Amino acid sequence: MRGLFLILLFTITSCVGQNESLKEINHLSKELTEISGIEILEGSDLIWAINDSGNPNIVYGFTQKGELQQEIEIENAENVDWEDLAKDNHGTLYIADTGNNDNDREDLTIYIIKDFLQQKEEATAKKIEFSFEDQEAFPADDENMNFGSEALIYKDGFLYMFTKNRSKHPDGTVNVYKLPAKPGTYKAKKIGSYQTCEGKRECWITAASINSEENEVILLSEEHVWKLSNFEGDDFFGGKIQQYDIPGKRTQKESICYKNSTTAFLADEKESKKKGRNLYEFSLK
Repeated sequence: MRGLFLILLFTITSCVGQNESLKEINHLSKELTEISGIEILEGSDLIWAINDSGNPNIVYGFTQKGELQQEIEIENAENVDWEDLAKDNHGTLYIADTGNNDNDREDLTIYIIKDFLQQKEEATAKKIEFSFEDQEAFPADDENMNFGSEALIYKDGFLYMFTKNRSKHPDGTVNVYKLPAKPGTYKAKKIGSYQTCEGKRECWITAASINSEENEVILLSEEHVWKLSNFEGDDFFGGKIQQYDIPGKRTQKESICYKNSTTAFLADEKESKKKGRNLYEFSLK
């Protein structure tokens, strides 16, 4: 009987701990119905956000309580399918127009806005145009639909994209590609791969972020967060990899960034009147 009591106590304690890892902060503005990427720049307490395909070419700034404060239009950019934001340590913001669910795009672009926090209502971007070095067909073959990315980070003068594997029979493999973080036309170089999990939507990588020390990366899916640490250089999958489960009902989570060393912000798209378009805190302890 005592053994059964201890088992029940352990189970209850584990469930409580898991549920406490995700905390809903606030319901976001209707302007962020299809929020697809978030980032915090040094020198600003605002969380900057974008929406994905077909939405205005605007970067939105909202408080860490979820209150919309600012809108900056990127006047020479088109939102074909904006999917993530990245930053460097010098005030530059990068917008990944890299959504590619059908794996048929030949206009993949990353927009560069220097001194982003100095911008007011409008900004002008420079562009990186690229293709994946190993994509030979447009669209790609059904069994190799791994040439879209919704996850971007900056490190040591380069940009890194983690792919969203939409193959017909996906095995959870995410690829990472590397580009120079400066305007130009490039072939993105494949530098690594990792099998996140077995499945489809729960294994799709929908966002990424790197900490300010550039020695830890987090990847997001609708059900999990993976933390990559103790890696050398840009061998992101060569170090320690920890998987965290996101408690609660599955929602379309497409945005993640660091709040601090032990906590991340997450956001999800609106799916119904009572589901999605929320800002969360997620514990990385």
